[in-house]
Amino acid sequence: MSADMWSYNPGSSYTPGTRLIGFKVEASDGHIGKVDEHTEDVGASYIVVDTGPWIFGKHVMIPAGTIVRVDANDEKIHINLTKDQIKDSPEYDKDEHRGDADYRSRLGQYYGSDHS
Repeated sequence: MSADMWSYNPGSSYTPGTRLIGFKVEASDGHIGKVDEHTEDVGASYIVVDTGPWIFGKHVMIPAGTIVRVDANDEKIHINLTKDQIKDSPEYDKDEHRGDADYRSRLGQYYGSDHS
C-alpha cells in the first residue's frame, strides 16, 4: 500500500486547514453522502462519509488520496471511486476504527486493489 493513498493529492485543490465536515461527496458515478469527519495527519489522511439512507446510514472511511477535487465554493468533494466500491468497502465504526492501523491497512488493501 502506498502512503500516497493516505495523502491529499496536490492537484485536488484541498487547502490544509479547510473544514470539510458537511461537504457533499460525489463518487465517479453519483452522490454518496456527506463528510462526517476528516483528518490531515501526514500519511494518514482520510474522510469519513455518512452515506445516509443510500446504504442505510453506513459510515465509510475513504483515503484522502482518492480525492480528485475539493470544491470549497460548492462544498463538494469528488472522489475517483464508484458507488459500488464504496458500498462494498469495510464499514467504519469510529469507536472501534479511529486510529486503528490494522483497519487502515485492510482499507488500503481494499482500495489499493482498484488503485494500484
